[in-house]
Amino acid sequence: MASSAAGSALSFASPVKAANANLISFTSLRKGNAFLRLQPVPMRFAVCYAAKKETVDKVCDIVKKQLAVPEGTEVSGASKFSDLGADSLDTVEIVMGLEEEFGISVEESSAQSIATVEDAATLIEKLVDAKSP
Repeated sequence: MASSAAGSALSFASPVKAANANLISFTSLRKGNAFLRLQPVPMRFAVCYAAKKETVDKVCDIVKKQLAVPEGTEVSGASKFSDLGADSLDTVEIVMGLEEEFGISVEESSAQSIATVEDAATLIEKLVDAKSP
């Protein structure tokens, strides 16, 4: 186990192994007075909706244009609007540009949940798919 001035971290002494296809088990971990025991639980699956690369690339281009991002600055799916210098007004303008480009309408509540380029691209694809017959 490792410890630092900023805090402490737990580490596994041996690899975690799957008990079978339906259960995963972990050994107990102890750090000082802290005790962590992870019990076997059934595996759960979540369906993730990942945006297509073309959509992410289009959103990147729109974000670069709206924010006047300097040439050479990398903008990817993981880029946060706030890290690129966007404030709330900039985010509204980005959403308006996306609505115009993709022919969609974004609800205000949905727009407030957009923090990254990937978030925007995923929302766009959901809205475009819902709009298609």
